[in-house]
Amino acid sequence: MNILDRIGRVLRKIGLHPHRWLDAAFRIYDRKHLYATRNIRLIPGEKFRQSGNSAYAEWAYVTGIVQTLMFLHLEEKEDNKILDVGCGTGLLAIASEPFLGRCGRYTGIDLIEKNIAFCRRQFPRSHFDFVHVDAANAEYAPQQQRNQITWPFENDTFDFATALSVWTHLNEEDAVHYLQEVSRVLKSGGKAVITCFLLDAAYRNGCEQRTHAPGRFHSTLQDKWIFDQPSYHSTMWFHPQWADPPERAIGFSPAGLDLLISGSGLELVQHYLGNWKEAPGVLFQDVLILRKT
Repeated sequence: MNILDRIGRVLRKIGLHPHRWLDAAFRIYDRKHLYATRNIRLIPGEKFRQSGNSAYAEWAYVTGIVQTLMFLHLEEKEDNKILDVGCGTGLLAIASEPFLGRCGRYTGIDLIEKNIAFCRRQFPRSHFDFVHVDAANAEYAPQQQRNQITWPFENDTFDFATALSVWTHLNEEDAVHYLQEVSRVLKSGGKAVITCFLLDAAYRNGCEQRTHAPGRFHSTLQDKWIFDQPSYHSTMWFHPQWADPPERAIGFSPAGLDLLISGSGLELVQHYLGNWKEAPGVLFQDVLILRKT
């Protein structure tokens, strides 16, 4: 640990966060130099950047990748009604903005009330809605009701759905229920982009590479993503040894994916490999593109 890290740690212990001051100053400067894109102006300060990471560069990176995936798979490029499952503090709201046009609407749902409260302050109400869902999750909302609830939307409402790192925190029962809800609220022909840890042949190959050679993409994490513990006695959902509760990080097998899809009314259109498997990929996690039949 260098001297700056030590000073930063001492300051954080007494409630001071100098890196946030630097971050705020950088974002003010950066916004003056935007040229090729508008929507990254909505990236919030470091304190409010969640969705698995707080780095400004990774928020911009994920925004651009998901925005590209949406462009490729949306039938219409404007005036879309988009549902974001597990919206957090709005990362995919930023990616969705270019596709709303004048008449479209983005709706984000989340289990954490403070995330919803922040997003309502951060994003303009003219095109964005945020809804708290009072359901439990052992990692993020253990105190909320454990009954599976129907989302407060009519059938066949949305053109597109997104979910960034949501199915990576769902046990088998919840994963099935959530995907059924996605299907219910999508219009016929509507699509969803969902990220996950898919424990397929590429994952097994990645495990072998991590065992015998340094990781190509995540050398400091090469032993972290070994999903060898059955989640709640499931034969298709697994978590790493360090994940307590299991919902901290859950993956599912190809048989689990078949189970999800078979009862959902959705079909798998495309699978983009995740680079967490130590192979070239679109994002860190696997990306599934699903279509309502």
